[in-house]
Amino acid sequence: MSLTALDPRTALVAIDLQNGIVGTPTRPYPAADVVSRTVELADAFRARNLPVVLVRVSFAPDGADAVPGRTERQARGLALPEGWDVIVDDLSGHSGDIHVTKRNWGAFHGTDLDVQLRRRGVTQIVLTGIATSIGVESTARAAYEHGYHVTLATDAMSDRDDESHRGSVERIFPRLGETGTTAEILEILAKTHNAQ
Repeated sequence: MSLTALDPRTALVAIDLQNGIVGTPTRPYPAADVVSRTVELADAFRARNLPVVLVRVSFAPDGADAVPGRTERQARGLALPEGWDVIVDDLSGHSGDIHVTKRNWGAFHGTDLDVQLRRRGVTQIVLTGIATSIGVESTARAAYEHGYHVTLATDAMSDRDDESHRGSVERIFPRLGETGTTAEILEILAKTHNAQ
């Protein structure tokens, strides 16, 4: 286990666990497993009065607020079904949770995530979500650059393919923070933070 500690003010940040994303095939873990493990973590954080942040990606129907850069794989102009950007029911409905809407891969740029965390005295984040190499990795990079301690729940995230997930977990994440399983994170949380 490479996970060593959780700060007194640690927040759980769940990336893009919304209807239109969890409904697509993911590897190496099914999206349903990612959601259920994130729910376990969220329940444990809420029981200790630690912040839970639910991040979703959304765009205006005409795509006017989408990232404008030219890419080889253009995502613009996709017809998105009604409700695709709604956080899954298993995680929603908790009035104390922080909700962040992003228009990019990462959850920091163009949002108030940093302000929300700093106002609550947060010094560390635990990340979960889909996709490992896109939204989760982009958010982890920015969190590290913002000076947060970063913990990555490697079995509470998944990607479109095994190679992308493995590349982030094995090569990128150890340079940005500490990795651990949901069970390992819950074990440290139970030892260091009293439930309220």
